[in-house]
Amino acid sequence: MPKKSIKDIDLSHKRVLMRVDFNVPIKEGIISDDTRIRAALPTIQYILEQPGTLLILMTHLGRPKGVVVPEMSLKPVAERLSKLIGKKVIMAPDSVGNEVTDLARGLKAGNVMLLENVRFHGGETKNDPDFTKQLASLGDVYVNDAFGTAHRAHASTEGIAHILPGVAGLLMEKEINFLGKVVENPEKPFVAIIGGAKVSTKIAVLESLLPKVSTLIIGGGMAYTFLKVQGHTIGKSLLEEDFMDTAKSLLEKAKQQGVEILLPVDHMVADEFSETAKPVLMKEVNIPDDKVGMDVGPETLDLYRERIKNARNILWNGPLGVFEFKDFAKGTLEVARMVSKSKGLSVVGGGDSVAAVNKFKLADKIDHVSTGGGASLEFLEGKSLPGIAALQDK
Repeated sequence: MPKKSIKDIDLSHKRVLMRVDFNVPIKEGIISDDTRIRAALPTIQYILEQPGTLLILMTHLGRPKGVVVPEMSLKPVAERLSKLIGKKVIMAPDSVGNEVTDLARGLKAGNVMLLENVRFHGGETKNDPDFTKQLASLGDVYVNDAFGTAHRAHASTEGIAHILPGVAGLLMEKEINFLGKVVENPEKPFVAIIGGAKVSTKIAVLESLLPKVSTLIIGGGMAYTFLKVQGHTIGKSLLEEDFMDTAKSLLEKAKQQGVEILLPVDHMVADEFSETAKPVLMKEVNIPDDKVGMDVGPETLDLYRERIKNARNILWNGPLGVFEFKDFAKGTLEVARMVSKSKGLSVVGGGDSVAAVNKFKLADKIDHVSTGGGASLEFLEGKSLPGIAALQDK
C-alpha cells in the first residue's frame, strides 16, 4: 500500500516533528562526511517553505545505550546544518523534558530546532510509551525521512506514528519508490549484482530476488562458498561451511527457474589476506591451496559487462572484492563504472557498495543510491519495515 508523503497533507501553520538520519561520522567535534545531512535537505526546505510552519528535528548518533555520552552530542550537527540551510538551528539541551518543552513552545514560524541525541534515553530503543508520548507532545504532525533506521521499531522511528499523523519525507518516499520498482515489478532483463563477504548475510536477499531476476551475479567473499559447492578448489579463500547446503539449494533453484547465475571464472589472488599482499592473476576458476581469493579477474568482468550493458533494471548490493585494499579494488571499481554507464534503471543499496560508488565519485551517475544499509537489505528481502508500515496509507 503506497504511503502518504509530505506533499499529500497540509503542513501550513503546523509544528512538524521530523525524524532524520544524521548518524554521521564525528571525531573531536569534526564531521568528516555530511552526506546524510545533505540527503534530508530537500524535505527540510520543502517544510520550511510552507506558511507558518516550524520544524523540530530528531535523530540518533552512535550507540550511547541510554546514557549521555558527550562525544555523541549533536551540537556539531546543528552547526553544520545551520550552514547548509543558511539559518540558525536551535540546539535543544535534551530530547525530552520541561526545558525542551518550553523551548519548543517558544518557537516561531520558520524556526528549526534539533533535539539532542534521542539514544541518550533508553526509552528510544525500547520504544517506551512514556518516552514516545513526551516526544510526540512536541509536534502536530510526524514526518519520517530516516530510511536508514526504518527497520527499527524505536520511539522516534515507529512509536510516534501511532500518536501523531505520520507521513514520509521526500527522501523516504524516493527510497520506497526506487527500491519498490526493483522488488515489485522489475523490467527484464533484470540483473542483480550481489557481493559482500558472507553468504549468511545475503542469502535472504538472494532467495527473494531469484524469482524476479534474469541474471544473478554473485561476487565478493561469498562467491567462494558457491564455487566450492560446484566442486572447484578455493585455496585459503573465505568459506562458510554451514552455508554450503544453502548455496547448493540456491544453485538448484536457479537452474529450475531458468535464472542465470554468474560466478567468478578467474581471480586476483594473494599469498595472504593483507593490504600489502602482492596481487596475482589466476586465469582459471580453481584457486591453489596456498592462495586466497581477493577480487574477480578480467575475464569475469567481461562477462559482467555484457549482462549489465543490456539490462533494463540493475540492482547492486555489496562489493566484488576487498575494495578497501587498493590492489584489490579493481573489480568493484569496474562494476561501479558499468552500472553508472548502463542505460537501465540502476539502484545501489547497502553500506559497502554505496561507499564504493562514493569513493569512486560515481554516485551522481546512478539513478538511486540508497541511504539505508540494513534497511535497504531488509526491504529487498521483502520484509515489512516498522518505520514505513506505521505511516499513513494513501
